[in-house]
Amino acid sequence: MSILLKRSRVLLLLLLCGAPILLQAQEEVARYGYNILNTYPHNINSFTQGLVYHEGFLFEGTGKNGQSHLSKINLEDGEVLMSKSMSQRYFGEGIEIVDDKIYQLTWQSHLVFVHDKATFESIESHYNATQGWGLAYDGSHLILSDGTATLQFMDPETFAPLRKVEVKLAGNAINQLNELEYINGEVWANVWQTDFILRIDPESGEVNSIVDLTGLSEQTQLGSSEAVLNGIAWDAKGQRLFVTGKHWANLFEIELVGL
Repeated sequence: MSILLKRSRVLLLLLLCGAPILLQAQEEVARYGYNILNTYPHNINSFTQGLVYHEGFLFEGTGKNGQSHLSKINLEDGEVLMSKSMSQRYFGEGIEIVDDKIYQLTWQSHLVFVHDKATFESIESHYNATQGWGLAYDGSHLILSDGTATLQFMDPETFAPLRKVEVKLAGNAINQLNELEYINGEVWANVWQTDFILRIDPESGEVNSIVDLTGLSEQTQLGSSEAVLNGIAWDAKGQRLFVTGKHWANLFEIELVGL
């Protein structure tokens, strides 16, 4: 683990524990816990990398070489309605839907695959100069995370980078930004191997609040030692928030509560 990553985690933990050194940041950055509203089945074998709620269905992208796939899933019972596997040489990552297309990242292969939303047939692919981790859409740009503190805003037509911001909390860059969701003008980002979701101003990169999901993993069966929080989906029409994790047996609808 890098020194910068350790520092990022310590900063988050200090903030949530109320350390005096970050008193000013505590006053500026809101903190939220959660209530569980509904619990749904989730495939415990899925190494969840990307999660999207769209037109009444869940779309999920999973990772691991030989296990990476894209699926359309019924929320209520977890039934897989359509699925497409990646070639064994690719490690799948985040996904996002733009109009009638589904974008699917690869981790280290520098490729972004584009599928037809209705059929999952391949349409095209794009080059990605960085690693692929998470993906979101703000209505104009695809937003890419690559495991660093940087978010890049990409042209959906070409996947060319247009601008980037560095994500900071109390003046410190926060690395390991993973799965992303764009919700009501904010970028929400899982911080890999933590129980935290950051809510980020997409213009400045500043963290404006922290969602602490500590204890949520204890409410489900975990399928491996890699079963960490990862997966945010937003139902804009119903104003519902869903979260899950890699190798979790459940997906949860939650509401936030202030701390």
